[in-house]
Amino acid sequence: MLRSGGYSALLRTAFTGALLVAGFAVVSCAGDSDKADANGKVTVVYQDNTIKPQDRQAVAVIRKSRVLEQAADWVNKSVALPHDLVVKVTAKVPPGVTDAVTQPDGRTIFVPPPFLTQIQGVLSNVVKTVERPALFPEAEFNADDLTALSTQFIFGHEMGHALQRQLLLPNLGLEEDAADGFASFYTVNEVGPGPSLAAAILFDELAREEGKLTLEGLSSDHPVTQQRVFNFLCYLEGSDPKRFYGPLVGAGYLPKTRAPLCPQAWAMLDYGWWTQLKPHFSEAFKDQGDKTQENARDQLIAETKAFEKQIDKLRSEQ
Repeated sequence: MLRSGGYSALLRTAFTGALLVAGFAVVSCAGDSDKADANGKVTVVYQDNTIKPQDRQAVAVIRKSRVLEQAADWVNKSVALPHDLVVKVTAKVPPGVTDAVTQPDGRTIFVPPPFLTQIQGVLSNVVKTVERPALFPEAEFNADDLTALSTQFIFGHEMGHALQRQLLLPNLGLEEDAADGFASFYTVNEVGPGPSLAAAILFDELAREEGKLTLEGLSSDHPVTQQRVFNFLCYLEGSDPKRFYGPLVGAGYLPKTRAPLCPQAWAMLDYGWWTQLKPHFSEAFKDQGDKTQENARDQLIAETKAFEKQIDKLRSEQ
């Protein structure tokens, strides 16, 4: 079962700056020109000559899973980027970088191999000490699959940063919250529940290791680690309550006091990201994207009306 706790200094830093993509020197196929490329593409590069022997196994897991490439393919299909975006799995990172980071201009994401090894180490301990949630497939409850799935979610966070920065998307709150939201938006819609569940398992363990909250932790631009666990699960449950209420809320992973808020929260997130991306849809994706955005709007209206009918009862039960 999920446990509360914290994360190591390395992991804590990583999940702070840009959930799991460490920044590299800014690189784009547009070279040094400031001119925007209307056909910007996402590419993933593994710089094998920089990877140390102790990190090769974790990198091999991510490479074989193709979770980075899957996200890159989705963006390439769906979004017309103004600039190329290079994702570098490399140990050759800027000074002070120990975790995954998105560069400020959104054109480079760095994924340091030692960071992947750290994640794999945490999850290796999880599979030995934590009871598997019934919703998570038994065949995938191993360090390699959990590493790949949680990295898929974390990379979604970094991709959220890159999209926000390249497309200059407006935020109504902290960018880190929006990046977490994109990770849920992308993985729930395109992959399924696996990445959200794996990320919740990982972050729950990190929170346990973190221990007592510090002033630094409370003042971070990221939500408190354990709170992020519940956010991931809430969006997942809200995306399909009929499927996920029992395994998540009934089993005690998501509190019953939070669950009533989740369907509308998911609907707002889903509609919000489709609406943010709509002006930037690629020509090939535009018709499908427009229809999906309209459906998301209808779902938000329906969920808001449903929530309105519940609100008096919910307040009286508090």
